[in-house]
Amino acid sequence: MWPRLIASKILSKRVGSNNFVADFPSDTETWLELPSLNKKYLSSGNILPDHEETETYKIFASTWNVGGVAPTNDLNMDDWLETCNTTCDVYVFGFQEVVPLRAANVFGCENKKITMQWNSIIREALNKKECKEKKGQNSSSSGDWNSFESEKSDSQKFRCIISKQMVGILISVWIRSDLLSFVRNPSVSCVGCGIMGCLGNKGSVSVRFRLHEKSFCFVCSHLASGGRGGDEKYRNSNAAEILSRTIFPRGPSLDLPRKILDHDRVVWLGDLNYRISLPESDTRLLVDKEEWNALLENDQLRTKLKDGQVFEGWQEGTIEFAPTYKYCPNSDSYYGNFGSRKGDKKRSPAWCDRIIWFGEGLKQQLYARGESKLSDHRPVKAIFSTEMKISRKLKEFQSFFWSERFEQMTHSFDIHSADDFQCNARASLQI
Repeated sequence: MWPRLIASKILSKRVGSNNFVADFPSDTETWLELPSLNKKYLSSGNILPDHEETETYKIFASTWNVGGVAPTNDLNMDDWLETCNTTCDVYVFGFQEVVPLRAANVFGCENKKITMQWNSIIREALNKKECKEKKGQNSSSSGDWNSFESEKSDSQKFRCIISKQMVGILISVWIRSDLLSFVRNPSVSCVGCGIMGCLGNKGSVSVRFRLHEKSFCFVCSHLASGGRGGDEKYRNSNAAEILSRTIFPRGPSLDLPRKILDHDRVVWLGDLNYRISLPESDTRLLVDKEEWNALLENDQLRTKLKDGQVFEGWQEGTIEFAPTYKYCPNSDSYYGNFGSRKGDKKRSPAWCDRIIWFGEGLKQQLYARGESKLSDHRPVKAIFSTEMKISRKLKEFQSFFWSERFEQMTHSFDIHSADDFQCNARASLQI
């Protein structure tokens, strides 16, 4: 017990830090709070009577264990983001092993450059995606795309509201710029479940924020590995620790949810590392035959979702894609298909990379995998839709703060908007 207490004491500042990277510097907290008017005020005699309207938002969530491989400058994420041929409102990117899990990275200072690399690639991909769609929509009405592209070159359609790294786990949340004024109370909570039960080589980084009147929580985790019988109990223990130890601040009004399951919309994504409880030869045979249902009947996570011991109330969409682990480097072949060296660990194919959600309010529209060969895992993505009731007057008022008219007013008073700040500014939003 004492080694864990000592390690936790020494590393609590790093692992448990609530600092994160965003498109807002630390002195712009009011930009996330300023437009939030009380509904009672909006519906009172001070303003015309208020009405609620229902809007549907789309959320893209993805997980990818990149195996300690740094992204190349020419990494193309377009196909991964555009498979469904639609633009989402919120994008959540979860990564595991963004750095190799060796001692220097677990015990030493975190490599912030890797976070900047991934965020730069994400920013370019999201905004390029928007430009391509705009190009397609405008091609019939205007042949001068170059002038349109020049006009929009300084405009970013998506902004990073939270980006947080703990050792190899990284989560980055992006949202449409016109929704920024509806986002409040962003926060993070880190839980280390690795060495000595507290280090960050395994564990989770959870983020939460409010969009309109609903609270969202996204959990990005890397659970205990191991393909031997009984190893799943360590993953179950990690999951239980994450659910019990993840705590968010209550906020200035002391009314914000603190625990993961207290939020209105909850998504858990990551390398959950659950395996298939079958002999290796049977697993490989069924994979070759693409008999996914037979494999899923013996999938450890599916079993846990059914028995409700750890993941009571959690749901997962239908899996219609091949296992995402473990592949040979730069190959479409699973590791061990052509034999392995004596002493090598046996790693049968498995759906290690998963996305699940909790409770009501989310409807899954897509559950699929990507085909990038960057690592020995394939990325997995999901798209959810969610309906929310929104105050029409509040929406009109908040939208004003991000309008061109308001920007002209702020410039005349020499006030800088959030758009003037660069990506990856360090934020310490003590909400």
